[in-house]
Amino acid sequence: MARVGNGADSAEPEEDCFEDAYDRIPVASKMDLCSSIDECNIALNLFLNNKFSEALERLKPWSKKSMYHALGYSSILVMQAAMTFEQQDIQTGMATIKEALQTCQRFRKRNSVVESISNLMSKNSPDSMKEEEMHAEICYAECLLQKATLTFVQDENMISFIKGGIKIRTSYQIYKECQSMLNMSQGVGGDNEAFRQFEGGVKLGIGSFNLMLSLLPARILRLLEFIGFSGNREFGLSQLRDGAVNHSLRSILCVLTLLFYYTYVCLILGTGEGNLEEAEALLQPYIEKYPRGSIILFYTARIALLRGNFEKAVLKFQECIATQQQWRQVHHLCYWELMWSHSFQQEWGEAYRYADLLCKESRWSKAMYVYQKAAILSMMSDEDVKKTGESIVDLFRQVEGLKQRLAGKSIPTEKFAVRKARRYSLPVPVKLVIPALEMMYVWNGFTIVGKRADVTESLLITIERAEEQLNNDPNPSEFHPDDQCLVQMLKGLCLKHLGRLMQAELCFSQVLSSEKRIRYDHYLIPFTLYELGLLYKQQGDYIKAIRVIEDAKLNYKDYSMESRLHFRIHAALGSLKGSPVNTP
Repeated sequence: MARVGNGADSAEPEEDCFEDAYDRIPVASKMDLCSSIDECNIALNLFLNNKFSEALERLKPWSKKSMYHALGYSSILVMQAAMTFEQQDIQTGMATIKEALQTCQRFRKRNSVVESISNLMSKNSPDSMKEEEMHAEICYAECLLQKATLTFVQDENMISFIKGGIKIRTSYQIYKECQSMLNMSQGVGGDNEAFRQFEGGVKLGIGSFNLMLSLLPARILRLLEFIGFSGNREFGLSQLRDGAVNHSLRSILCVLTLLFYYTYVCLILGTGEGNLEEAEALLQPYIEKYPRGSIILFYTARIALLRGNFEKAVLKFQECIATQQQWRQVHHLCYWELMWSHSFQQEWGEAYRYADLLCKESRWSKAMYVYQKAAILSMMSDEDVKKTGESIVDLFRQVEGLKQRLAGKSIPTEKFAVRKARRYSLPVPVKLVIPALEMMYVWNGFTIVGKRADVTESLLITIERAEEQLNNDPNPSEFHPDDQCLVQMLKGLCLKHLGRLMQAELCFSQVLSSEKRIRYDHYLIPFTLYELGLLYKQQGDYIKAIRVIEDAKLNYKDYSMESRLHFRIHAALGSLKGSPVNTP
């Protein structure tokens, strides 16, 4: 990473957070376990105060001698590689993580780790190496996970995918062994600082694994259980909550994992019912500690967005951009969110501006960004499109050539975008109907919009206008039935969020009755069944809800974004299991 000056930080020292005092502490000349943890805590505070280069400089001198320095140094570079998607950054990250694994390996004594627990029980034990061995296990497991992440994005073949899976399994087994050691201790570690740090590492790893595995649909989980994986969502959440408050180096990582789960995973892979109250409570101490920290500002903005407070969200994302210039990748995350914040309000000109910035600056998913830009332009008047100098047809035609592969497979949302954009490759292009609203649904955006009746009403007007145009089309194309079903499904969603449930049910039923007429967008039927199931749940008819959602799960396959729907179905059926069941 290139060295970048402090900029605004040095110009306004009076606004610097108290935690910045850490960056004036000299680097330790001797590095035992406790000193290395203290040093990494300093680097973490620098990182959370946007001083990314300074954090790296703090960690680098000891990165080949101290396991915690090695882990911290590689964590930042791996995070950067995953965010930039630049091949050079990925190679640098991979080289660093290999060195970190070697450093951690030097402190490991696999055969005697279990024996070391007896020494750990005694706070006054002079045998500090036993503690180091246990910490080495945790650091090694974290490094393996980082390497697996980069393995998935580095190459496009199945061999890499399998290698990454093996690393994840090894990491999981180490965490389970460490958890067994922790359970054996039964609190005897007391106020021993090294023990508390070890406990924080175990809770982060076990909590994250359990939470991640609990999201998987049953058919995948059954296969993974066969090779030793198992996941319990409530246990995972409880471990992360404990880790978040145990005042260890990894407390903030437990907090960030929970925030990511509540603000992204629950929305994209679930029913959209993230615990925003808990997310706000977890974030509050860090807002006070790092008021200008870009990561903290980002999640503050994201929570505002999920609450339907789009105006506050826009201001906070813009503030997040303004706080630092070292990591442009954080700006790209904000551009994505700002694009949606404006799209939800149908401020298409502003939405286009951020989609255009993503196309120019970010490498993460060029196909998705170009499709999104073209979709947004499709919502604008011909006059406004002309002012941009863009050609909607040309943009849609670029999408297929920009598709990439991750872990040897096409990315589902890119595949979806490519398939939809093919209409524009025909000799006579056939326009997509409200494509930006369709993508809004793909990302579960109607769940967010539904928090605001005024915005939902506005979207409903746009959808009904599209419905009228389709009904009055004198020369319907072969895509006409698909377009009509899409419009009816989106209309049903708006009506559902506005509480007009009977009308919403009629819209969904109209889509389902048109199943045989659909020629291309076969995803509409199982997704509509899923939405109808959620509507029945809202009405309190849980038997009907389970029946139609199970129908979507069992009777449809080989449609766009099938795995995404199966994640959502898994979450929906899980929530229905705990619901009171009506008697038919």
